[in-house]
Amino acid sequence: MMKKRLLIITGILCMLFIPVIVPAQNIAVTGQVIDASGAPIPSATVAVKNSTVSVATDAKGNFSLAIPPDASIIVSATGYKTQTIRARPDLKIKLEEDVAKLDEVVVTGLATTVKRRNLANAVATISSKQLSGTSPAQTFDAALSGKIPGAYINANSGAPGGGISVKLRGVTSVYGNTQPLYVVDGVFVDNTSTSAGMNAVTSAQGSGGTTSNQDNPSSRIADLRPEDIENIEILKGASAAAVYGSRAAAGVIIITTKRGRQGKTSVSVSQDIGFVTARKLLGVRAFTADRAASLSRDSATSVALRQQFLDAQSKGQIYDYEKEIYGNTGFLRNTVVSMSGGNEKTSFYFSAAQKDEGGIVKNTGYQNTSMRLNIDHRITDNIKFGVSTSYINSSADRGLFGNDNAGITTGIALASTPSFAQLHPDKAGNYPNNPFAAANPLQTIALMKNNETVNRFITGANLDAILQKSNSSTTRFIARGGFDFYNLNTNVLFPGILQFQAVNKGTSIQGFTKNLSTNYILSLVNTWNASDKLSLTTSAGFTQETGDYNNLLNVATQIISGQSNVDQAGALNATQLRTKFQNSGIFVQEEANIADAVSLTAGVRFDRSSNNGDAGKFYVYPKGGISWNLTKTGLIKDGFFENIKLRAAYGQANNVPAYGSKFTSLVVSNITGFPGVIVNTQQGQSTIKPERQTEFEAGLDFSVLNGRLGFELTYYNKVIKDFLMLSNLASSSGFSTKWLNAGNLRNRGVELGMNARPVQARNITWNTSVNFWLNRSLVTKLIIPAAPQGSFGYVLGSYQIEQGKSATQIVGLNGQGVGVLGDAEPKFQMNSYNELTFFKNLSLRFLIHWKQGGQNVNLTTLQNDFGGTSADFDNVTNKQGIPDGIYRISLVGSDAHQFVATSTYARLREIGLYYSFTRVPISYVKGIRFGVSLNNYITITKYKSYDPEVSNFGTGFSSGVDVDPYPASKRANFHLSIDL
Repeated sequence: MMKKRLLIITGILCMLFIPVIVPAQNIAVTGQVIDASGAPIPSATVAVKNSTVSVATDAKGNFSLAIPPDASIIVSATGYKTQTIRARPDLKIKLEEDVAKLDEVVVTGLATTVKRRNLANAVATISSKQLSGTSPAQTFDAALSGKIPGAYINANSGAPGGGISVKLRGVTSVYGNTQPLYVVDGVFVDNTSTSAGMNAVTSAQGSGGTTSNQDNPSSRIADLRPEDIENIEILKGASAAAVYGSRAAAGVIIITTKRGRQGKTSVSVSQDIGFVTARKLLGVRAFTADRAASLSRDSATSVALRQQFLDAQSKGQIYDYEKEIYGNTGFLRNTVVSMSGGNEKTSFYFSAAQKDEGGIVKNTGYQNTSMRLNIDHRITDNIKFGVSTSYINSSADRGLFGNDNAGITTGIALASTPSFAQLHPDKAGNYPNNPFAAANPLQTIALMKNNETVNRFITGANLDAILQKSNSSTTRFIARGGFDFYNLNTNVLFPGILQFQAVNKGTSIQGFTKNLSTNYILSLVNTWNASDKLSLTTSAGFTQETGDYNNLLNVATQIISGQSNVDQAGALNATQLRTKFQNSGIFVQEEANIADAVSLTAGVRFDRSSNNGDAGKFYVYPKGGISWNLTKTGLIKDGFFENIKLRAAYGQANNVPAYGSKFTSLVVSNITGFPGVIVNTQQGQSTIKPERQTEFEAGLDFSVLNGRLGFELTYYNKVIKDFLMLSNLASSSGFSTKWLNAGNLRNRGVELGMNARPVQARNITWNTSVNFWLNRSLVTKLIIPAAPQGSFGYVLGSYQIEQGKSATQIVGLNGQGVGVLGDAEPKFQMNSYNELTFFKNLSLRFLIHWKQGGQNVNLTTLQNDFGGTSADFDNVTNKQGIPDGIYRISLVGSDAHQFVATSTYARLREIGLYYSFTRVPISYVKGIRFGVSLNNYITITKYKSYDPEVSNFGTGFSSGVDVDPYPASKRANFHLSIDL
């Protein structure tokens, strides 16, 4: 099979260099692209029709290219309507703004695109201006928050370095992959969250292992730099993402980075400076002598506590430890230098950037240094080659936060530490032990280390060659692919001097991870213009993706003072996790465009994976779609409606089983002093099948008022069959668990969008977009008994997969037994992005995000109640007339309603004010921009914790659990950018 593939590839590559036609003498065409007001449009694309030849306009909108006589050129730019015109020597092309985004080009396959006016799916797009042009977020994944209709995005932790959960159109898997596939310039990039091994100290997930999903590791997609990104497309469901294979079951986020343009080399330098502060503090309990005494039921201890408070009060040593710990102001700095230019043959884009950001907790912060080089070269008029490569080095100091069963994380220790406790060091720098908790949080913050360092290379290549070209037909060979490689080192150190290290005498945790992901796509695309009214695009090809993840975690105790090397320790425990996979697929797709009014798409993908029970079996996943533009067909006359379109799409995708689930593995065991192996307690399933996702969506798109007002309405029904779960087995089987295809679930939802220009005057322009979306899930089949999934069981509230119920329900004790207490899925979400431009130079942009409903399991307040430090502990608002803190504690074990809290919020996510100088007295300076911005600065919510966006359990199924996380932050920035 491999030999056949190599022969096919070799044959195709040989054909690339066979002259197809003898080119005629080209003519030189120059011109300028401007908008309706006469202002130049930089980075507009001027392409020769039915050719790979294209250039981009420079900063003044000018272009120059050589084309065959009598050829037509296609002029397009993001946000403007596309024009096709006959080429002339000197052109002045005026583009109209495309408020309804009808001419926006979006992906329809692995090698094909289509204009939005003919698209059968609802595909969301995010421009570079929307992504990072208002108020830049700390990381790329954080920059997506509130911007994707149909998405539920949660920040797992506020810790520096990111950690974001993204779910598109509801739950797509329970134990499988729930995160979308990210594709950067054709490269499938890895987004694994790697544990730092903190469980060895916190025992958050019990004592049976070092790794845990509760130490909130960052997501690797956070490594990307938003400033390098030109555009993002989000394929939210199987009907759009089916051709991307098994890694695309949860959707696809296609990222296109910036490219060079023909013309004089341009240089841009930008500098951001600002500060980071805590978004919200909960406050601390106002202690009195009586309240201090009430912290213990032992009479002698109560007397001592009373005296301790009085002594501290007399010395003026009453502290707000929450403010002291979380009240740090972090300084942020972000510097970006970029260059682009080129000639008729070669263009390039280069950028170098460095970010340094302090955290709201001392000794925490995030640094990111990156370089990118994108080169495009036209070998001949028919062959174009491009390379995209980037290097990223990031370092995050994330502290010690979240759930633990040892009482040592910062939030947990702080929860039981009253304001009159003395935690500060003496003159010699020695910290006292904390008598109220297992750790002194000030000591822990000052002396511990939890660093995550990444070195990453992402390289992709693209070859586009015309094999055959005539007046009616063009055949292209398109090859795309690349690799994503990173080294991730986690370095955790707890010196023996720490209070909670009295037994271990110091712990060093060193993690080393290597990951290599590769993928390629080889395809042939033929476009046949059968007539002026009919064009057919046929594409076919094959793909392959591989992954090799290797994580080694060393936990050393009894370390020598001042040492972190694991060989300088009295005891060492090592664990290693290695996973590999290879997925391959074959796809065929046919697209028909009839009179630029009716678009039909049909395709099929044959997919197989090494993780499937039968690794050699190809599973079949079809797709299809229809788009019917009623205005283009003449059924609705031009007038009030500029465009009105009906559309429907269907598709299937799959999610492969967990690595190794088909095997019954052997584990190492010590047998009478000799090394040996025993059978694992998890039984392998050789017949395990992939999860199959089937989606149908239908919608209506229309625009009115000459395109100044556009609407998009979408309904979808997504069914997941054979979803994977771990099932408990009878002890008589000799095993404890096994993987199986346990049932079916569905998601149904609505997405509504509006793009408008309410104001268009000489000196004021207002563009706005408003989106509304909701999703409802239902488990339609379950062949195993319902049981809690994640969180802390019925006593405190837990997720539970149960037939006939929502897949995201939260169940627990309700005073009469076990019942439904809430649902993590919001009732609905809305966002609105706005840009107001005054006198062409002053721009105000802002993004508002509203999430209505949806519950979290909020245990932060409970921890503070248990420690007697809740700010409202002594308030009396309950019917029993006792302090609220005592009342809430009394309900533990009988009613979990109080822990399931509604997480509604309205947030001004981003706001920025920018002014541009386009006329500068210095000849070599083309423009200067400066501005100010705020990120997450205003949040309206009744949620009683640090942030309603939280997930102590990471990016998987059980999100929305709140256990004393690293608090969320808000950011203020000052910006300066100079174009040379």
